[in-house]
Amino acid sequence: MHRIMVVDDEDYILKALRRVLADREDWEVETYNDPAQALRRARTTVFDAVITDYRMPEVDGIELLQALREMQPDTIRILLTGVIDIDTLMSAINQASAFRFIPKPWEDDQLIQCIEEGLRFRDVLLENKILAQTVRDQREALKSMGYNG
Repeated sequence: MHRIMVVDDEDYILKALRRVLADREDWEVETYNDPAQALRRARTTVFDAVITDYRMPEVDGIELLQALREMQPDTIRILLTGVIDIDTLMSAINQASAFRFIPKPWEDDQLIQCIEEGLRFRDVLLENKILAQTVRDQREALKSMGYNG
């Protein structure tokens, strides 16, 4: 089961996204129209992916993704926006480590595919972290037994 957070200040966008994502039985989707409320929730719950609007009244999407990156570095971050310019794109990538940038209006199939790719990427990253830690632990165990090879 993957947990996905969706943040947008427009209720009709949240309803449309919930409808698009509802068919997936292996996705648990939480929607928020208030970025501050979304951040509070992220302090207590791990999300596998976050999809957020770029332009919101109180906090822009890049600021939200930056905060989430610090709290949950393994979360896949996707920026959804009607504003398409190179500065926004570069900020999303460089400042917030966004996995993808999806323009509004989105294509449902493209959005689903993007989320699926992001979740697969996240799973591989987590598996690599676990394997790397296992190797470090095994090296330490071998050193403690006198092996220095």
